[in-house]
Amino acid sequence: MPEMETRLRSDALENRERILRVAIAELTQRADVALSAIAKKAGVGQATFYRNFPTREALVIEVYRFEMERVANLAAELLRTRPPEQALREWMDGLAQYAVTKAGLPDAMRVAASTCGCPGTSAYAPVTTAAQLLLDANHEAGTIRPGVTVDDFFLVTAGIWQIDTRGDWQSRLARLMDLVMDGLQVGAPRLAGRRQS
Repeated sequence: MPEMETRLRSDALENRERILRVAIAELTQRADVALSAIAKKAGVGQATFYRNFPTREALVIEVYRFEMERVANLAAELLRTRPPEQALREWMDGLAQYAVTKAGLPDAMRVAASTCGCPGTSAYAPVTTAAQLLLDANHEAGTIRPGVTVDDFFLVTAGIWQIDTRGDWQSRLARLMDLVMDGLQVGAPRLAGRRQS
């Protein structure tokens, strides 16, 4: 009996994750995609879909939270395997790629939040925490200028995420992120001697 319950829970979890993966792709394209289309592409019945996500708002909020956690988790992973400045730079790329390519999700989130009165910013908290983790590691290593706050970081980078995705936007995005990273490193204690030589 416990084995059967474990199997049922595993199947339910797989269904939920499959729905979320399809919803991410579909909501990125169109904020108003029909829920029945998401269920069909995920290969689940309407009952399974609505058992997991009883409303559009519940689905959109969970998709947003899921995506924010994936971006946030990348920070700790990069810090385990790379020097702090490289981890920060690669995470900036990941965050920007997400923000640019998932353009439909913020629109869907705004619609969901206005409908249910749910605060959209709480889903963003893991990303703020991840940014703080990376900034703290770089402050400690002396690889960014002293005093850079999370607010500073997001204000400086937020405009970049509005980049026009027609044409060769990836190389332009990389160049802009390099400019931000260069700015963060001006006056960094550990890099000061290296920049002067």
